[in-house]
Amino acid sequence: MRDAIQAGTISLTGDGGDEIDAYLAHPLDGTPSGGVVVIHHMPGFDEGTKEIVRRFATWGYAAICPHLHFRDAPGADPDDAAAASRAAGGVPDDRFVGDVAAAVSYLRSRPASNGKVGSIGYCSGGRQSVLAACRLSLDAAVDCYGAFVVGTPPEGFPLQVTPLYDVLPQLSCPLLGLFGVEDSYPSPDQVAELDQLLTEHGKEHEFHSYDNAGHAFFAVDRPSYRPAAAVDGWQRVAEFFGRHLAG
Repeated sequence: MRDAIQAGTISLTGDGGDEIDAYLAHPLDGTPSGGVVVIHHMPGFDEGTKEIVRRFATWGYAAICPHLHFRDAPGADPDDAAAASRAAGGVPDDRFVGDVAAAVSYLRSRPASNGKVGSIGYCSGGRQSVLAACRLSLDAAVDCYGAFVVGTPPEGFPLQVTPLYDVLPQLSCPLLGLFGVEDSYPSPDQVAELDQLLTEHGKEHEFHSYDNAGHAFFAVDRPSYRPAAAVDGWQRVAEFFGRHLAG
């Protein structure tokens, strides 16, 4: 654990040269370390997500979270920006990949970087973490209950998302998946389907599903929070990134 970190909002040149906000946290001791791109959930660039970014800094990583909804409502609070993004059909995949590519490049360019970068995402960000690992060269990726990596959205779903069947063969790094047995999106059957597909594609992955947990079991400020699942999940994330990003 690192006692001293620095954290705050920076400007990041994202997809298409757009300047967007991003939240950065890093240790102050300068020891070379890996980086983590934190991909926020659909509710957006909120305090819970920033706390996660700071957690990775205390673990010794430089961590950054691009504000994926920034263009939809510059200067707005996270709830309003998320609402504007939903009204627009969500974050387009290509724009998302461009923003994360910029975040990865930023982390790798830091003097204290060891060159390794991973991603982690929650809810819609879980799907996006897998997408980033398929479209970009990463060293590790974590999917926390990401919906529609496989399977199709229900009728009337507000976001314009499609499953990732076509890009899964290009997964560039090991993948850790953390899921709730009581979740509907992704359901246990969808998790099993993804597991089978990645095995068929010869992709290194490990999945863990938690009983008595549904969607958003990591979210400490929501009724869905499940402490036992979250504590075990954080331990697995620490071990996973320790294997693939540290050193």
